[in-house]
Amino acid sequence: MQVARGGIVEAYDENQQEETAVAVCYHRIEELEAHGVNRNDIAKLKSSGFNTIESVAHATLRKLLEVKGISEQKAQKIKETIKANEIVKIGFQTATSRLTAMKDVIFISTGSRDLDVLLGGGIETGSLTEIFGEFRTGKTQLCHTLCVTAQRTLDQGGAEGRVIYVDTEGTFRPQKLVAIAERFQMNPEEVLDNVICARAHNSEQQLELLQDAAALMADSRYALLVVDSATALYRTDYSGRGELSERQMHLAQFLRQLTRLAEEFGIAVVITNQVVANPDGMSFAKDATKPIGGNIIAHASTTRLKLKKGRGDNRVCMIYDSPTLPESECGFSLGPAGVEDAKE
Repeated sequence: MQVARGGIVEAYDENQQEETAVAVCYHRIEELEAHGVNRNDIAKLKSSGFNTIESVAHATLRKLLEVKGISEQKAQKIKETIKANEIVKIGFQTATSRLTAMKDVIFISTGSRDLDVLLGGGIETGSLTEIFGEFRTGKTQLCHTLCVTAQRTLDQGGAEGRVIYVDTEGTFRPQKLVAIAERFQMNPEEVLDNVICARAHNSEQQLELLQDAAALMADSRYALLVVDSATALYRTDYSGRGELSERQMHLAQFLRQLTRLAEEFGIAVVITNQVVANPDGMSFAKDATKPIGGNIIAHASTTRLKLKKGRGDNRVCMIYDSPTLPESECGFSLGPAGVEDAKE
């Protein structure tokens, strides 16, 4: 496995790629040529990070005009071509259609049966899940476990896809994946080859890596994107109230890109978040902390999970916010091979 410093490096053998039973939910941008779009214009769009037809359809006209060589007339014509040929479904649809689509959503196992039950099957694909808590509550452990379980077959609680891991704190450990893979009786070498990792050193680089990730996802099947952590670099790159507005605006752009990738490629996006002392909370409260990022990250996350320390290796996961899951909690344990069921 290769780990990139400042860029994503793909480290799997194309000859070993296996067919997946998971349906592809996007259209490669090259397909526009069959609908009369000039090949050179397609190349210009792709070089600017538009790797799928969906990314073009969902982009604003102003964003397309930022692509060198794409005029307003060309941009409008491309958008009209996509709409006229109904390549991407844009507009209203019935709730019945939405319900049918939701039935096809895949859930990735966390490694703990109780935690999977709490989450309604596991981590949901096609949406953004935020995991926050104090240090040593199991955030990174859970991310490592998901890197392995995401590669398992559908009937084993997996999503049959590769994983992209954006590491902002230097906590990614390949040897941990080996132990987790052996626990699930998987080939450790294949597991490592299917995890693509990049180390981000600043918030700008963190955002740029998402463009590289989109290019990888357009070429082969990915099931999970992990950002551990999504907010650490913003806390150091922006300081004081004077830079708060700029920080929140940049963070909102980053989270919007994550949401777009989740919806466009049908992957599960998992981000970890840090906590700070809540000045509004009472000093004698049992847990006087809150996740950082404010309303920006709260609104961007579909599901928010709060992790707390328990006795020994046990931890507690609480549904902090979810559009479908009730507020509840359950215990799990951290072991040498990742997340497991809680110990007595």
